[in-house]
Amino acid sequence: MGMNGLGGSIGVKMPRSLFFTTLVTVFFAEIGDKTQLVAMGAAIKSGDLWTVFIAASVALVCAIGLSVLLGGVVTKILPPASLRYISGVLFFAAGFWVIFRG
Repeated sequence: MGMNGLGGSIGVKMPRSLFFTTLVTVFFAEIGDKTQLVAMGAAIKSGDLWTVFIAASVALVCAIGLSVLLGGVVTKILPPASLRYISGVLFFAAGFWVIFRG
């Protein structure tokens, strides 16, 4: 049984390299992120670790789902070269914003 869907039950082939690359990239991008600080603060304040864990997990799944859907729509409208250029410009603009306004 390969890595496709939920144990192969839905018949969707999932490339292992894409799965693990995405997993590692998102994991390291999120370390020390403000989302973790908010979740830590909520856990400390409330003491209800499971509720905070489940709520934060659902919120992250929804946010990532929205990002993936938006990415799917945008890739149908703009070619990959344009997306790379726009992404690079926005990344640098955000960096300059943080440096000069933050």
